Amino acid sequence: MSKPKIETPLTPELCCTDIGASVKFYVDVLGFTVQYQRPENGFAMLERQGSRIMLDQINPGSNRSWISGPLEKPYGRGMNLQMVTTDVQALYEHVQKSGAAIFLPMEEKWYRADNSFLGNKQFIVQDPDGFLLRFFEDLGERTELE
Repeated sequence: MSKPKIETPLTPELCCTDIGASVKFYVDVLGFTVQYQRPENGFAMLERQGSRIMLDQINPGSNRSWISGPLEKPYGRGMNLQMVTTDVQALYEHVQKSGAAIFLPMEEKWYRADNSFLGNKQFIVQDPDGFLLRFFEDLGERTELE
């Protein structure tokens, strides 16, 4: 058996309260695939179109923890994870049908970058523990807003 290649320069590891529910959400609702799991540790490595996320179930009895303070939902306050995707509209419709918590409905947004504007068609969904996941499709670049 060959080791999975992990080539993503940044891979966030998200704490979760129920690894089974979180993996099901990421796979069934968002279209991630499981690269590998360590069920005995409550861990999963997931991938979707080049984006990777690690899920780690909180284990209060463990003597090893990377939690720096008290946890309360929603987790990840002050942060959202942006992931590029193809056909963001189809993903959005699938997420809506699933009943998942939409934090920001689909929008077209242009962000100034120095003397030009970069376009995103995007939405934000919350995972079962409240992490904000922003999926976007690149709309290109403009020199001015229309």
